[in-house]
Order: sequence, then structure tokens, then C-alpha cells
Amino acid sequence: MKVTPVIDARTRRWRAALFLFMLAIGVSMASWVARTPGVRDALDVSTGAMGLVLFGLSIGSMAGVLVSGGLVRKHGGRPVIAVGAGLIVAGLLGVAGGAALEVSGGVFGGLALFGAGMGLAEVAFNIEGAAVERTVGRPVLPVLHGCFSLGTVVGALLGMGLTAVAFPVGWHLAAVSVAVASAAVWTVRAVPPGTGREDGESGDGERAGAGGEPAASGGWRAQVEVWRDRRLVLIGLIVLAMAFAEGSANDWLPLLMVDGHGTSATAGSLTFLLFAVAMTTGRFTGGPLLVRYGPAAVVRASAVVAAAGVALVVFSSSALLAGAAVVLWGLGASLGFPVTVSAAGEGAGAREATARVAAVSTAGYAAFLVGPPSLGFLADHVGLRSAMIVVLVLLAGAALVTRALRPTGAVGGTGEAASSEPSSPAPAPSSSSSS
Repeated sequence: MKVTPVIDARTRRWRAALFLFMLAIGVSMASWVARTPGVRDALDVSTGAMGLVLFGLSIGSMAGVLVSGGLVRKHGGRPVIAVGAGLIVAGLLGVAGGAALEVSGGVFGGLALFGAGMGLAEVAFNIEGAAVERTVGRPVLPVLHGCFSLGTVVGALLGMGLTAVAFPVGWHLAAVSVAVASAAVWTVRAVPPGTGREDGESGDGERAGAGGEPAASGGWRAQVEVWRDRRLVLIGLIVLAMAFAEGSANDWLPLLMVDGHGTSATAGSLTFLLFAVAMTTGRFTGGPLLVRYGPAAVVRASAVVAAAGVALVVFSSSALLAGAAVVLWGLGASLGFPVTVSAAGEGAGAREATARVAAVSTAGYAAFLVGPPSLGFLADHVGLRSAMIVVLVLLAGAALVTRALRPTGAVGGTGEAASSEPSSPAPAPSSSSSS
């Protein structure tokens, strides 16, 4: 009989703080997404020009993601989260001011700050979540990422309601920034110092490089060298496709319904809400599917389901059917990114796993952040609906190579069955892949 570990008050507060701030980040992201039609109208720009504005988010996010791992190794997760939170708040205020003053450059700059904060916090939060998992002895990352998705539901509802009553975008985003700042203050105080730092005690009581392995060094070299593994290359292609599918909806779904299917801005926000609910449902309920069928089968089915949803949105002449199809899009996209990232580190030692996960995460975030805004330029020529065919093609390709996600023999066995060992310590991070 497996004994459930007793969680002390410090660890419960640590875990709750991570959940709270991920919820706040989800609210802030969805608030921005739900109000993109209003921001576009306030700036009075074309779809292509709006894509250029969105590149501010992509540039900032990629910058944050690329430096976050090194900063965590040097300083620990807590200060990186603190800086990331400050940039998120500053970015929201910048977007709010740019929209109110109808200045595209202000929105671009605000999105760049917002994205940089998101990128910094994202890597640090996954490191913190993994440390909590090791402390409590059971998965935490699924709920952590589920909290982000739940936050997107709350933010989408808020955005839909405020759009319906024509509440100013600037004041909306300014209010959200205050809420994020409040959550960040409590979170930073609750997170223990040193998690992920190479030269000191980690927050979960383990010294970096424990178990006989030297602390990782030369992070960039390690992240490049791991790509010599053909299996990891295939995993990178899968995460690219799944992240692109999720990011495309986050960036374009409200405008896709407004411009592509002629719905109102409120209906566009409602469609994004449906997508967010589907994402949340998939992330909170996907764990049993992963245990029973394994990551390869689950991601294959996810890619097919997401592709079906995207196809209906693109090719259906009914706005109602297209709106309902985003549920398939969201359910299919919900597990792909986290499951694939988790599979990247499966079967490796701690040092190599860190480099593999970091490399695949960077590839995924590149697709998630840089790819979807580029669809705006294509949409200027063929329309948003037709531009989404790119997403459909990528999902179909991902479904064909999911065998790469099958667990290797290094973790208690081979084939899909290896992922279903609930009592083995080694697969614990893989269980978090439903996040």
C-alpha cells in the first residue's frame, strides 16, 4: 500500500502560491487576447499591421525564455519570478496606455515587456513546480498548468463581459495589472529561495548536482548538443506543431471569428472562452488517459482532434458550427505541448534531462510565440481562415511522428506501458505532462 506523504505548511504555501500566480497570469493573458479586436479597432490598423504589433509579445517572450534558465541557475527561481512579475505588470500598463492613446508603438512596447515577463516566469515556474513535485512525491505540474488555463477562462469571461458593455480596454488592462501585482507579492514571499540554483541549496532541500552528478554548466552548449539525438528532433517537431496550434488560437481566435465568419466582437470573445474552457478541461482530466494509454497515443489522438477542430473552423460556412468546433481545437491542443516537453526529459539523468527539456521548451515557445503572429502577414493575402491551413498541416504532420514519444527502456521498461507505473519514482515528472 502506497503511503501518501505528509505535506508541511511551508510546502502547502509554496504550492498554493504557484497555483495562484499561474491563475493570475492566465487571467492577464486571456484579458489581452479577448480585447484584441478592441485594441485593433482603437489603433485603426490592418490585420497585417496587427500581426506586426503582436510581434512585440513574441520578441519579448522569446528573450525572456532564452535567458530565464541561465538566470535561475545563477540566482534561483524566486528573484527570476519577481522580475518576471514586475515586467508583466509594467507591460500590461504599457498596453493599456498605448490602447487608450491609440499609439501602436506603445502597445508594441507594452507587449514586449509583458512577453519578457511571461518568458522569465514560465521557465522559473516549471522549475519550482518540479521541485514541489519532488518534495510532495506526487504530480503538481498538471494542476499548475491547469490553473493557467482556468485563469484564461476567467479572463475570457471578464473580457467578454467588458466588451459587451463597451468598457474601455485601457482601464480593463490596468485593473488586471493591479490584480497580477497583488498575486505576485504574495507568491514571491511564499516561494523559498535557491530553487534551481547551481551553487547553493535548492528550495526543495536538494543541492544542485546531487546524486554524484556535477552541476550543469555551459547551458547553451548542452542545449545544442542534445539535438544530435534523432528522437529528440522528432519530439521537437511535435512540440513545434502542438505549440503552434495553441498559440494560433491564443493570438487570432477572436479576430478569426470576427473577420473570418462575420461574428460580433462579443461572439469572438465567447469563442475564445469556449477554447479556454476546452483547454482547461483537457489539462485537468488528461492524467488518467496518459496513465492508461501513454504519451504517444494521447498526443496522436490530440493532434487528430485538434486538426478536426481547425478544419471545421477553416472550411465550415456556418459561424455556429465553426464556433462549436473550437472545443475540439482546444481539447486537442491542451495536452500536446506539456506532454511532449515532459517526454523530452524521460529516461535521462538529471543533468541531461534539464538540457533536453530546456531545448525542446525553447523550440516549443518559439513556435508558440513567433509562429502565430506571422500568420497575420499571410492573412493579408489569403484571409485568416485560409491562413489557418498552416496549423492544420502541422498538426497532421505531428500525428505521423508521435512514436518518438514512446518511453525508452531507461525508465523501467519499454513501450507505452512504461508510463503507467504510478509507484515508480522515476516517471514522476512524466505524470506532469497533463499540464
